[in-house]
Amino acid sequence: MKRAIAYAWAVWLLAGCRSGEGAHARQDAGGPMPSGTLTLEQLRDPETCKYCHPNHYREWASSMHAYAARDPVFLAMNKRGQRETHGELGDFCIKCHAPMAVLDKTTKDGLDLERLPDKARGVSCYFCHNVTSVEGDHNGMLHLANDTTMRGPIVDPRQPGVHVAEYSEMFVDTSPKSTAACGGCHDIVTQTGVHLERTLQEYRGGIFAKSATGAPPAFDSCVGCHMPGRQALAASVPGVGLRRVHEHLWPGIDVPLTDFPHRDALRSSVEDCQLGKSESFFTLEVTPPDLFSFQIETDAGHNQPSGAAQDRRMWLEVLAYDESGRLLDQISSGKIADDEIEDRPPGDPKRDPHLLMFRDRIYDAQGKPVHMFWQAAMSSAHPRGYESNLLPVATTTYIQGKHAVIKQYRLRGRGPKGLPARVTARLRIRPIGLDVLQDLVDSGDLDPAVLAQMPTLNFGTQIEWTPEKGVMKTVPSTVPKPDCNKYRCLLDPSSEGCR
Repeated sequence: MKRAIAYAWAVWLLAGCRSGEGAHARQDAGGPMPSGTLTLEQLRDPETCKYCHPNHYREWASSMHAYAARDPVFLAMNKRGQRETHGELGDFCIKCHAPMAVLDKTTKDGLDLERLPDKARGVSCYFCHNVTSVEGDHNGMLHLANDTTMRGPIVDPRQPGVHVAEYSEMFVDTSPKSTAACGGCHDIVTQTGVHLERTLQEYRGGIFAKSATGAPPAFDSCVGCHMPGRQALAASVPGVGLRRVHEHLWPGIDVPLTDFPHRDALRSSVEDCQLGKSESFFTLEVTPPDLFSFQIETDAGHNQPSGAAQDRRMWLEVLAYDESGRLLDQISSGKIADDEIEDRPPGDPKRDPHLLMFRDRIYDAQGKPVHMFWQAAMSSAHPRGYESNLLPVATTTYIQGKHAVIKQYRLRGRGPKGLPARVTARLRIRPIGLDVLQDLVDSGDLDPAVLAQMPTLNFGTQIEWTPEKGVMKTVPSTVPKPDCNKYRCLLDPSSEGCR
């Protein structure tokens, strides 16, 4: 019997090498194939999964889910939060950043994550695919069966023999259950009761959570946007044909700040693909004598930015030039260098009073502005503990301008009719503001070198106006076609369309 099982494993490995997964996939997999039916301990280790699921493994291993407990900013925040709350923060952060370590009780506060094995850090294959129910809509309230059954969206999965494969609606693209599973960790309520991250709440209030009739299934979901589907092998097992499978890279806005597998691919997936298709409407209209009105609307299924919006910095850059090409600093707004703090406090001589910044601001119990999430508290001045200025999700219609933010500038120049000779505009974003990072550096919790690794990302949409384009006309932005193939070729140069 053992010889038969070992032979089956060898056949499956050979099939994986011949199934078109590609040389790069085999390189990412590598190592000896475990034999026999997988034990619970083996199944909990993502390294085991890569033999039958090399493409899924490669994507996951390059994602922020895999990086979640290695991120230096997360580690610095958790370290400082534990110290400043005298340990009361407990497992609040690591319930989502290292959930298996919490379930196994191998750490109580995440201060010793470096000593744990890799399989206990990050959001692993087993953690997601063993979920059987969602017990709350925030703070990682997911229930695992803790068995050797792996669940997914395939209705009639082929049983591989090494573990049980089972269909679950919780993984279906348009099912509200799949969104609830994602939202379990992407809505966060602090220990002081502040609803700090509200991605699930935002989604549920938007048009994407509703079908044409207003009833399930949803128009689109977290999976539909962040895990695009394709026809491919679900597993490198004999007899398995092409299925609809989902990508496991989850591009959003965050990227690794230290050395990490396929780091360039994840950044490309964010900047070249995801951001490039997330603005549905970005226009300019000039009204004499010098009023420039910009209108912006998001195509995302939630507000923008979302998630840790108190840390995010997204802004509108509007630059005006004279006939010689000289930048008119006094009327421009949003010109922020890559190493410059984005949002300066009142009283700072370099503060831009016209800056349109999309972000949350959090406050402590005395109503004073703070950076760190555990400091956020409700007060009479700020009853929610935060004030929000985000690009809102569309809620009822796609009619242009219905859910737009409008920002106006007086751009008086010396060109024809007293207007600037040229005006450019674009949207920019940083996953975490440099002021937040500097605060962590100043407290001694973050390496200063990390600041230089925080990227400034650009959305694909941009506007260029010259007097020839006229006034009292809607000037649309140019929208380069998002390149969603570049990052896939960086992940696997041997895949179709990359040679």
